[in-house]
Amino acid sequence: MKLHTLAGYIQHIYLVETSQGLLLLDGCSRADARKVCRYITQTLDRELSDLKLIVVTHMHPDHAGGAHTLRKLTGANIAAHPKAAKWYSGIMGRAAHLIDVSLTWWVASRLGKPKKHIWYSPILKPDIILLDEQTLPGFEDWQVLFTPGHTDHDLTLYHSATSQAYVADLMVSVKRQLTPPYPICHPNQYKQSLKRIQTLQPQSVFCAHVPPLSINDIDFNAIIQQAPVLPKNHWHSAKNRIAHALRGQNAVH
Repeated sequence: MKLHTLAGYIQHIYLVETSQGLLLLDGCSRADARKVCRYITQTLDRELSDLKLIVVTHMHPDHAGGAHTLRKLTGANIAAHPKAAKWYSGIMGRAAHLIDVSLTWWVASRLGKPKKHIWYSPILKPDIILLDEQTLPGFEDWQVLFTPGHTDHDLTLYHSATSQAYVADLMVSVKRQLTPPYPICHPNQYKQSLKRIQTLQPQSVFCAHVPPLSINDIDFNAIIQQAPVLPKNHWHSAKNRIAHALRGQNAVH
């Protein structure tokens, strides 16, 4: 098993190579789809049809945006959490999708990247629904772990033989310090997810937005202490701003 790392639009892309086929550990962004295909055919000198499985760890643009496009180009199956398909459903979900696409462009601009076409369907159509602690079809040496908190459907992928875990957005880095990501939709679940990885003790931890880490590099207790008590997401931020504005108006009157 070889783990290849590609520089994505705003995140790291992890592609697993085995004799049986290729596994993409996350759906990347739509802007990354052609890059993944070129890497398969030009760098690895393999057929696009060798990509057998794309896991979507959660529905944000840099993790799910390229999944449908890559399935169309390669024929690979998409696997996801049972709740992933409905994350952006309804009016509020569509609004959140627009915000998340805009935030992706904002992050790209902060990284000095040009604005690229990253729009993707807010409704995922997975071929495979994953269960907690099951192994990935066709890649049975990889185990699925539910680690919600950032969203209600986050996944971690664990390779026990080499003690490696891909945790997606379970943690990010701000000023070279590991911190919780934004948003945190379910604070209590998020803290439990951190504890789950801490208990698992993988030797190597791979994140979407942080260089590879040794388990000894991660102060789980410090990250847990930084986690919010209440949800910290678009809607709570908006409500807090509205409440603050109303309090200001009342003070004037």
